[in-house]
Amino acid sequence: MSARHVSWVDLARGAVYGAPRVGALTKGLWHLVTTRPTHKGGIAAVFERWAKRTPEQIAVRFEGKDLTYRALNEQANRYASVLKAQGIQKGDVVGVLFDNRPELLAAVLATIKLGATAGMMNPQQPGAAFARSVKAVEPKLIFAGAEHADQVRELSLPLVVQREKGPKVEGAIDVDEAAATASPENPEGSAALELNSTAFLMLTSGTTGMPKAARMSHYRWLRCWSGVGLMSARLKHDDVLYCALPMFHNNALTVSWSSVLAAGATLAIARKFSASGFWRDAKANRATAFAYIGEVCRYLLQQPPGDGDRDHQVRVIIGNGLRPELWDAFKHRFGIEHVAEFYGASECNLLFTNGFNVPRTAGFTPLSYAVVKIDHGTQRPFKDIRGRLVKAKAGEEGLLLAEVTPRAPFDGYTDQRSSEAKLLRDAFQTGDCWFDTGDLVREQGWRHVAFVDRLGDTFRWKGENVSTAEVEAALLEAPFVEHAAVYGVEVPGYDGRAGMAAITLKTALEPEALERLLRDRLPDYAIPLFLRIRQTLETTDTFKFRKVELRDEGMNPMRVQEPLLVRRDQTYLPLDADRLADITEGRVKL
Repeated sequence: MSARHVSWVDLARGAVYGAPRVGALTKGLWHLVTTRPTHKGGIAAVFERWAKRTPEQIAVRFEGKDLTYRALNEQANRYASVLKAQGIQKGDVVGVLFDNRPELLAAVLATIKLGATAGMMNPQQPGAAFARSVKAVEPKLIFAGAEHADQVRELSLPLVVQREKGPKVEGAIDVDEAAATASPENPEGSAALELNSTAFLMLTSGTTGMPKAARMSHYRWLRCWSGVGLMSARLKHDDVLYCALPMFHNNALTVSWSSVLAAGATLAIARKFSASGFWRDAKANRATAFAYIGEVCRYLLQQPPGDGDRDHQVRVIIGNGLRPELWDAFKHRFGIEHVAEFYGASECNLLFTNGFNVPRTAGFTPLSYAVVKIDHGTQRPFKDIRGRLVKAKAGEEGLLLAEVTPRAPFDGYTDQRSSEAKLLRDAFQTGDCWFDTGDLVREQGWRHVAFVDRLGDTFRWKGENVSTAEVEAALLEAPFVEHAAVYGVEVPGYDGRAGMAAITLKTALEPEALERLLRDRLPDYAIPLFLRIRQTLETTDTFKFRKVELRDEGMNPMRVQEPLLVRRDQTYLPLDADRLADITEGRVKL
């Protein structure tokens, strides 16, 4: 089911749905309108207010153990004393390297209470990739869980370690031992930071290139607190939000945590995501909400139906990327009342949020944005004869741009050249500046948009634009296809890129049945011409398929040591060197 046009009826229904929590919505809108980057306060101020008002409320739940707001705040304050003794001060970067567990939040709080920046590191990265991430973040020291101390031993950086269990780490500062006699009181000035200062450095996922360190200011975190937490999620004090996403990702550290802190509720952390055990663990944590990315919802829908599908208390889900074709099926199967979908990114200065509970939309924003036409051949915005960008019409797909203004500043990356490359200047008039999101969206009316695809994940074939998301959704309807990653590959003698799909299988491939299904679901130009059968598909830490290497390897059987197939005569046939030569030398037309 496709994205829809938003009507005033949808907004009226949303207003009725939100009436019981209209105070939260009003408060969120007030903060969005009145808060400025030059104001003071920040994340620590929000947390410390709850620690003072409701000290015995459960702040974090983890593997059967609860930690109150008072206890977590005091633990963070003691950790802050240790970091301060190591010379950490305002403006420094502390690399934070933990598995998902409460001590990670204490380490982050300790860092930002000192006015420093938490550089969120990915513990799953192998050596070379981890070293590149450290270089991007440039920390003064690393605050790590002992489970990852070996990753940083060779970096010549001071190491502060928190032991979940096990022996001390030789050569590192044991934070719990050093903090035993430290003060549990809030550091001086911890609640009076400038909102435009950087709270976190978040590494982008790197699905289409090398990861970059994006700045997340206290101001943007608080906008999420207002827009997603108060206006859309509207949690209550006794709610429990279950988060199985990695805490070094913004959907966890910013979206999930800010939504919890908007209500002084409880954050239940899972060490890692498990599709088969998800609902069982959510129930054990007494969750009433959970955080998602679109891939998580797809994985849950792919699980066999069971008694646990509705044997839970979850009524609200908070996240982004739930595809329109899955929206209704997910809500119905799992009994979800409200999908608090939003649109945003680690580096984006814009936030859409589904505060009106409208189906199949990324939501509404009061901030300045534009949806512009693109040249699918160059993958760049289309320009008129004056050199200005052209806005897409209502209902058309286009590239989403966010205007950079004092109210919506672009925090950028640690690398200035990467930051400048994301900005479009003099786009509509001389002197203006817009952030290029790199995302295709569809304008739905009433300042709502629906996410369509990443611009890099669309390609042009036979004069038509192909959305990889649409093709992937069709492939996954085949009962024997487990996962699918679609991308465009160059074919000698042809303009544009031909569709190719790397797939993993549940059971044996049925080529004719697959071709027939795709013919029923897709226009001819969008049906993949090439298939690549894989045992597994590599993903990023946020469960997105890595396509860079697949795209580079293309459909050459001399380079790819896995089964390749080509679409011919209403089926898929094995692609060998002879068949490829027939295609590239023009004896067979695609």
